[in-house]
Order: sequence, then structure tokens, then C-alpha cells
Amino acid sequence: MGDKRATPAPLKKISRWIRSRSVRQLVSMAVVVALLLVVLLKLLVKNQAYTYIFAELAHAAGILVLIYKLSITKTCSGLSLKTQELTAIFLTLRIMCHFAYMPDIFIFLDSITLLSTLWVIYMIRFNLKQTYLKDLDNMPLYYVLLPALVVALIGLPGLLNFIFKFLYVYSSTIEAVSVLPQLRLIQNAKMVEPFTAHYVFALGVARFLSCANWIILIIDTKGVFLTGISDGYLYIAGALLCEAVQTFILADFCYYYIKSVIEGQRMMSLPSQLV
Repeated sequence: MGDKRATPAPLKKISRWIRSRSVRQLVSMAVVVALLLVVLLKLLVKNQAYTYIFAELAHAAGILVLIYKLSITKTCSGLSLKTQELTAIFLTLRIMCHFAYMPDIFIFLDSITLLSTLWVIYMIRFNLKQTYLKDLDNMPLYYVLLPALVVALIGLPGLLNFIFKFLYVYSSTIEAVSVLPQLRLIQNAKMVEPFTAHYVFALGVARFLSCANWIILIIDTKGVFLTGISDGYLYIAGALLCEAVQTFILADFCYYYIKSVIEGQRMMSLPSQLV
């Protein structure tokens, strides 16, 4: 599975204990931990906007890992250009949507992430293209963009603010599955090099925080927020579905990432059924 590093004895014991648990027990423990973290966020973070900002910062941290990888190691091996292009697309759409609904800080954070992502795309396409695993990055973009377009067009109530609601759902839908090309490349390569693993894990953390933000919003409004679905605003249901899909996609990866860290593995691999 990869080169082993010296692992502290307590971590070895934890690793053995985790491996001895059944899948059902592991899933139950993961759900409990996730719920506890949501409760902590609810208690500690008084302003809901901060949770969103933390999610954006986690994504930005992942991008910084990529910038370090491309600048220092001079290789883009293991990175999916398709995922970076999808990221640039949904960030552009979301920034356009933010001008109607969100404070300036959200526009600023997304703009910084977008510029960083465009730099990563440039490096992969031009400066480091000789190290790009193009044959393994083989998921066509229309596999994501076309179904996302259909989802975004479903359930929009009338033409009032149609453009901004469409941009919101379309960007959310693309974001929900933008990591799939990266996971497909990882699966094709059979192994995950460390920087790529750190990047995808950062996306997982960002997605958990974003999902927690939705849960807290529903709790704070005592479910009133969800009444918009029954009033015909199905884009709300679409946005929630997108959050759930991406959370489950990345939760599986994060499990294997944490497992590899506990076991002291420098390289991690994913089971064939992940993608």
C-alpha cells in the first residue's frame, strides 16, 4: 500500500482497534462524531456566516497545498485537470450569484480561490503538462455539466430572480460532483500521492462545514426554511441534495485518508468501488 513510517504506539493501538470494528460499528461511530461536531459548531459559532467562511478557508487551504506541490515538486502528477476546471466553473457562477445575495466577504473569498484555481489550471496545462496524467484523467466534463444543468432547471418557480436562482443551483450541483474526476484519476492510478490526498481531504473538511451550516440553518429557523420546498421552491431541495451528495462522496475518501494517517502510510489507495 505504500511506504510505512514510524507510528507512535498509541496510534498503533487505535489503528488496531478501528480495524477490529465492523463496518456497521464504524459507520455508527462516524455518524456520532459528525453529530457531535455539528453540536459543537452550533454552540461555539454564534454567527452562521463564520461557518461558511471556515468552509471557504478549508477549501483555500487545499488550494495552497496544490500551489506548494506545483511550485516545489514541479509535478502535477496525480492531479485532475478536469476537477480544477469544474472548480473554476462553479466558482465563477457562484461569484455571479453572490452579487445578488451574499456579503462582500464571500465574493472576496471565492475570488481568491478562483484566481488560485486558475493558476493551478495554467500550471497543469502549460508549465507542467509533461507530468500531467492525461490518460488517467478521462472523465468527460459533459458527464457533470449536462446532468447538473437539468437539475438546475427543475423546480425554479417562475421567472422572478430566475437567473440568480439558476446560477445558485447550477453552481451547487457542479460543486457537488466536481471531485469525481479527481477520484476517478486516483482510482485509475491505484495510489494517491500525499499532496493530492491532503487537497481532497481539505475539500472534505470544507464540505462537512458547509453541510453543517445547512443543518444549523434548518435548526435555527425551526424548519421554516424547508417550507419553501412545499411552496414550489424546489431549488432549495436541489441545493440540499447537492450538499448531501458531495458530503457522502468525500466522507468515504476522508475515512480512508484518516485510516492511512493512523496506520502511518505515506501513500494511500482507495477500494475499487469508491468511484
